[in-house]
Amino acid sequence: MKTTDKKHRSLIQYVFSGIFLTEDGLVKQSKLIILVVILFLLFISNDYSCRKKLYKIEELKVELNDVKYHNLVISTQLTYNSRQSQLEKLLEEKGINLSGNKNPAYMIKK
Repeated sequence: MKTTDKKHRSLIQYVFSGIFLTEDGLVKQSKLIILVVILFLLFISNDYSCRKKLYKIEELKVELNDVKYHNLVISTQLTYNSRQSQLEKLLEEKGINLSGNKNPAYMIKK
């Protein structure tokens, strides 16, 4: 057990002292390490960008549903208000003396 503790402590000292940075293998692979770090940063930024766009899409979906509902309400009100009975009632309330045709429509034959 003591030997593993010594090895563990010496490994920790080796890493934190920075001696491993001067090793030949690490120096030779420095370009690869830099490339991996750059790719890792690109991956993180791409993930962040995608999540941001997904959040915006969800917001727009909610807004679209709200606009569709509002459109339905307005369309229903327009249909209700454009009925002949409603128009006659509105004209009567405004004091405009107009009335609908009392005679039924007929076709003129040639």
